[in-house]
Amino acid sequence: MGVTVYYIICAILAVGVLLGISFMSKVKTAVMGNALSAISLFAGVVITLLFNGIVSVWSIYLYAIIGVLIGSFLALRVKMIQMPQMVALLNGVGGLASGLVGILTMIGIGMGETSYPIFVLITAVLAILVGMLTLSGSLVAAGKLHAILPQKPVVWKNHPLILNLLLISMLALVVITGFSAEISGLKLVLIIVATVISLLFGYAFAIRVGGADMPITISLLNSLSGVAGAIAGMAISDILLIAVGGIVGASGLFLTQIMCRAMNRSLMEILTGKTSVATKPATKKTETVAVIKPKEVDKKSPFETLRNAKSVIIVPGYGMALAQAQHLVRQLADNLEANGTEVKYAIHPVAGRMPGHMNVLLAEADVPYEQLYEMDNINPEFSTTDAVIIIGANDVLNPAARDAVDTPIYGMPILDVDKASNIFICNYD
Repeated sequence: MGVTVYYIICAILAVGVLLGISFMSKVKTAVMGNALSAISLFAGVVITLLFNGIVSVWSIYLYAIIGVLIGSFLALRVKMIQMPQMVALLNGVGGLASGLVGILTMIGIGMGETSYPIFVLITAVLAILVGMLTLSGSLVAAGKLHAILPQKPVVWKNHPLILNLLLISMLALVVITGFSAEISGLKLVLIIVATVISLLFGYAFAIRVGGADMPITISLLNSLSGVAGAIAGMAISDILLIAVGGIVGASGLFLTQIMCRAMNRSLMEILTGKTSVATKPATKKTETVAVIKPKEVDKKSPFETLRNAKSVIIVPGYGMALAQAQHLVRQLADNLEANGTEVKYAIHPVAGRMPGHMNVLLAEADVPYEQLYEMDNINPEFSTTDAVIIIGANDVLNPAARDAVDTPIYGMPILDVDKASNIFICNYD
């Protein structure tokens, strides 16, 4: 296979991955997008083996089979409620793979080579740094989501200082690496130091993030796993790995920005942990403003209200996920529709513990995708709907976000459920 043909095929496969990610942004085409990306990546593996002439290396297929078995086992055993921690874990695995590429590249440099291009050396150590911090950060995120670690922010004394010192150490390590190309004996030391520092940084960064900011954290770690892959591709001169890693990194960063806007957070606030520390309580003035004046009380029973409703909006939240109530919610919607009621679902971008969490759970209950509405599209309809049913949602619809200046949720875009004439709230606790 010629180099030109290889580059053309890589470009086509990269576009296939990009299209797959684009399709996954819409519920209707998500399955097709996932399949397209998976096929493109599998084809990329085959093309890489052919181009590099390593098809005959039998151990590759042994490890591939082991990976397929592990992935199939997880796909069958992991429940939908556990999907956020599964995604976090997979982000960590991607970071580990990139880190190992960086380590093996540096080891290869030290075997029989007294000098090597500085670019390869620096990208190798960068792959270790970004990959390993993604690994430890993702493991902490998965541990928090699985309740193995405390879900509340864990803030150490001088936490920002510790993070800054670790970050400076990583930058200094990159500089030192650039000047050590002629000293092969330093390679092992650089590998160990880079691994330890990056693991500590990832842990220190993720441990202080609370459950409320977890959707942003997961999408950011997803982006970092792609960045680590792209850097690893630079280290080994693999153009397809660079392209796919860059696509994943960019799409993850765009998703992170979407999550930040949905929670009225800035990315810098997340990175510096400012959203994870306790905020001062709201003043008396803002507490008064945040109180909703009750509308005229409807004397009808909840049963009569829902039976007579022509339109109902269901608002799912993390409580529904914890209770695994999506199937019961679907039954309720079926009963309402059998009575002639139009049912819609209002999906807030950060409802749950990862982007798209509610969509995944409702898809498991076979809720038609046509009934799922994003926040901006459904908000104008709350004032005209007959009833709203809230299933375990809290911050994403709290009116205090509009007025309670000193609270953590102030300024966060919310679902305007308080404008509805009838509201039923079902909380998990």
